[in-house]
Amino acid sequence: MPDTTSSTELLEKRIGANWSHLTAARVLATRKKEELRDGLRGLDSADTSIVVSGSLARDEFTNGSDIDWTLLIDGEADPRHYDVAGKIRGVVDQIAGKPTGSEGTFSAMVFSHDLIHEIGGEDDTNRNTTRRLLLLLESTAVGREDAYQRVVRNILNRYLLEDRGFWKGSQYRVPRFLQNDFARYWRTMAVDFAYKLRTRSGKGWAIRNIKLRMSRKLIYVSGLLACYRCHMDYSPEEWQAIAQSPDRQKQVVDYFSEVFHATPIEIVSDVLLRYPHLDVAADKILGSYNAFLGILADDGQRNHLESLSEGHAEQDSLFQCARGLTHEYRDGLLAVFFDTRSGIDNLTKNYGVF
Repeated sequence: MPDTTSSTELLEKRIGANWSHLTAARVLATRKKEELRDGLRGLDSADTSIVVSGSLARDEFTNGSDIDWTLLIDGEADPRHYDVAGKIRGVVDQIAGKPTGSEGTFSAMVFSHDLIHEIGGEDDTNRNTTRRLLLLLESTAVGREDAYQRVVRNILNRYLLEDRGFWKGSQYRVPRFLQNDFARYWRTMAVDFAYKLRTRSGKGWAIRNIKLRMSRKLIYVSGLLACYRCHMDYSPEEWQAIAQSPDRQKQVVDYFSEVFHATPIEIVSDVLLRYPHLDVAADKILGSYNAFLGILADDGQRNHLESLSEGHAEQDSLFQCARGLTHEYRDGLLAVFFDTRSGIDNLTKNYGVF
């Protein structure tokens, strides 16, 4: 039988760590997705997929998590879609026990056209960018995957087909069009943090601050490493053969579809497994993230951070503890992204900086 041990579990074993909160969150996420599949059965079709994102898709679900979902439509518009979305909302609300965010990005019908065709330009709104990139980085279908798989592949086709430098080649095999959009999204999340601080009058500042530094940053980190993977996985000779192949587009879309099928933490762990000399940094990254999930899983600590104001944060012991975790996490990431022995530093300097 094939080995189903995850990259994160393999890394945990090699380091000799105990990331129990990561394990518990993964187990709970698996159970919640099964509940959703059972409750939503029959509400999707060949043209529609019910897609979840956020902590549930990342396998980081805790009892305080909400469930972000969309009805992804890749076909003819049908008035009945509205009724289907209402039924989905009822099922999800019963299972989640907590409402989704108030921005309207989730709990909605989403059509494939804008996700595929509106990349960049004035019509590529923050909401459209968020939906598109989260579809790649932290999403999974609960139920039929027909529409979901088509849309993901077509989004990747857009990014890769129009990236001349990716095919013509530099010394690095990195899809810059895609990588630049991940970078843009990360900066958008950081700017939107300040926007939401103002519009919400500071409500929820502390927990959103910690999430920005941990789980939101993880999304960007995994996107960068996913783009770096092509350079890591193919030698110059192998890449030249692919680039000259008549079905090169399908080969590379197949490859990236598989890469993005993994959760963000798995994308990171898979890269770290390749470099045992980075185990200290890996323990900082995954260990701090495990502790962060432990805070979110504790109702008392989570509620405390949700209600803590910015003005009281400097004197608050829990916030300072969480802030310390973000610093440990940052230091581990810096050690990886600027590591000379693996060559990741050159990728970072050429793509993550300039």
